[in-house]
Amino acid sequence: MSPSPPPPSGRPRRAASARPGSYDESLVDTELQAYLGNSPSRRIRRLRRLSPEERQRETETEALISLSLGFPIDALLPAEEAILADADAAAPNDYIVVRNHILASWRADPRVPLPRARVLETVASSYDHLVAAAHGFLTREGHVNFGVSAAFPASSPADALQAPAASVLVIGAGLAGLAAARQLLRFGLRVLVLEGRARPGGRVYTSRLGGGQAAVELGGSVITGIHANPLGVLARQLGIPLHKVRDRCPLYHTDGRTVGTRLDRSIDLVFNTLLDHATRLREALKEAAEGISLGEGIERLRRLYNVAKSEEEREVLDWHLANLEFSNAGCLSELSLAHWDQDDQFEMGGDHCFLAGGNSRLVHALCDGVPVLYEKTVKRIEHGVDGVSITVEGGQVFQADMALCTVPLGVLKSGSIVFDPELPENKLGAIQRLGFGLLNKVAMVFPSVFWDEEIDTFGCLNKESSKRGEFFLFYSYHTVSGGAVLVALVAGEAALEFEKVDPVVTLHRVLGILRGIYGPKGVTVPDPIQSACTRWGSDPLCCGSYSHIRVGSSGTDYDILAESVSEDRLFFAGEATNRAYPATMHGALLSGLREASRILRASQSRVDSDHKKYALQKSLRPPDGILEDLFTEPDLEFSRFSFVFSSMTPDDPQSIGLLRITLENPHLEGDQKDQEPAAEKEAHQKAFHLYAAISREQANQLQLAGDDDRGRLELLCKDLSVKLMGYDSTCDTGSSLILSIQSAQKARKRLQRPKDFKF
Repeated sequence: MSPSPPPPSGRPRRAASARPGSYDESLVDTELQAYLGNSPSRRIRRLRRLSPEERQRETETEALISLSLGFPIDALLPAEEAILADADAAAPNDYIVVRNHILASWRADPRVPLPRARVLETVASSYDHLVAAAHGFLTREGHVNFGVSAAFPASSPADALQAPAASVLVIGAGLAGLAAARQLLRFGLRVLVLEGRARPGGRVYTSRLGGGQAAVELGGSVITGIHANPLGVLARQLGIPLHKVRDRCPLYHTDGRTVGTRLDRSIDLVFNTLLDHATRLREALKEAAEGISLGEGIERLRRLYNVAKSEEEREVLDWHLANLEFSNAGCLSELSLAHWDQDDQFEMGGDHCFLAGGNSRLVHALCDGVPVLYEKTVKRIEHGVDGVSITVEGGQVFQADMALCTVPLGVLKSGSIVFDPELPENKLGAIQRLGFGLLNKVAMVFPSVFWDEEIDTFGCLNKESSKRGEFFLFYSYHTVSGGAVLVALVAGEAALEFEKVDPVVTLHRVLGILRGIYGPKGVTVPDPIQSACTRWGSDPLCCGSYSHIRVGSSGTDYDILAESVSEDRLFFAGEATNRAYPATMHGALLSGLREASRILRASQSRVDSDHKKYALQKSLRPPDGILEDLFTEPDLEFSRFSFVFSSMTPDDPQSIGLLRITLENPHLEGDQKDQEPAAEKEAHQKAFHLYAAISREQANQLQLAGDDDRGRLELLCKDLSVKLMGYDSTCDTGSSLILSIQSAQKARKRLQRPKDFKF
């Protein structure tokens, strides 16, 4: 992925009561463990002696776990229907129970792989075929058996079948790119990651401040909803503790006064009521709501209901609106009234958490074993049916069978990467319509904690509505960072203006706010030991923070952005390609796992297709004149025989190619030729050609068969059983082979360019 903190998704609400200060990630599966036990052997023994009632209760529990992971309780995903026999797809209940059981079993202990053999021990033998289907599907799609522990290295299992592997270039070493690369390596594909920065992580960036003692999140920071969150799985695999972001968030006036509980709760209710009415408004307006912004809708409703009339009430409401802009990385004037919260239904449950030591711990774990080239900024992506060619800054070229583009939406919007050919119109439209907003931070490391240590967040009101997002919220990381760290957030319009201000001026403003809050309480706010200001909007490798649905856009645009192009040669991942979990770190990670599965299927499909080249199955006819072009520079030529091959290494004995035999016009014999006028004589004497599909090994046999062409033809047709065809028949039945040869020739020519690198 790339830079900026994906915040809590959905409507930001603040509870008044405080909960326990720390979050124990082992509690995620407490209920499950009550049924599954703590070890595989105990689980197997327990299943064998469950009563029907206990088994039914366990089935219901596993169904709820699957629901939290995004699976329907009583239905198949579309992708699952394709893997089942018609009878099983028509009555899928047994498959669903098996699938849910596998998901729950692995989530019970994701630190180790869940092999199919272990699942078979806990399921009746009559369902073995369903176990095979479900386990294979869930593993390929990245729902089970993924991660960063020693049990999940970035390499294919030792017992995996060895076969020629497709090559994949991954553009971007953010969460999406690293997750995809790691998964593809486990699938046995050849992978290389190109990263423009000198570090991995993209918009997830943990900086070390205060002499390297304090871990400070300058990018993605909060794990939003721990239940079923894949980032929580990675944390458990690494044994990294999580800290629950505590609910209590006091609000302060700039003069240090605390916003009263009554006013706070009152405006909190007003804010959420306005959002509820905005939902009803769009339902009433129907299609007319497509052209209205959320900000316009809220303001009209506020005036209609005559709420938040006083200056103090308006300041508190502005704080909530700023928090909403933070959640969406966009100004309310840009957010779509019709679709701004389309992902709310998918929001992951559970607490929001900080990761002890910083999110870079996950990033570096994902990097382990993954080949990454840093400071390789991609400038051009050529893609077609013959593969991809990627040019980086400085002119170096990388080539592969497929590529996965994980650059942020802001980079796609900027046009800094040239696609050749241009991306499809519908994808260009989605890129233009979707919003890509901004969130900035001021991170400060202090000598000691001077604020309330029992809170993780506190807010500050602003008198000017246009500046409501300026330092409106402070995050305290003292519980997880290793130092007294405060981070001030800047959202909405203020985030845009923030990037124009000198960092020194910015720091003085933040300190002025903090001293205004704590000075009246008799607390001295010291100067920070070190500070840092982000400029995500000015960063050419991201051009912003994270995506949102702008007026005129919809959730469909996320799906369009996720579509592959060039017949599954160029794929796309990143938070802005994930309709269910946009603007989140876990959304980026899940999109990488999704695309790894798609790339695997595409590579397998292509291998299956290559096996059929021997049969020269009929397909679309190649363009006129293509055979003449192919044989302009043959790979092998002797006497009347010319050969071209479809492999990057035409000397490979297994390489498949085309043979062309050049013959004179058989209709004219002897003196007949001399009796024709000159023009007719030239036309009649023009050679014609016969063609055949042939392997390099067969071509070598012909070459060694002697100098007698008649004997070579006899060897070809009788001993090798090769069928000769004319021009039209060859084009009609051999189009796939012809296009493969054309692609190989183009690729070989590209390899001859300076600074080219064939992956």
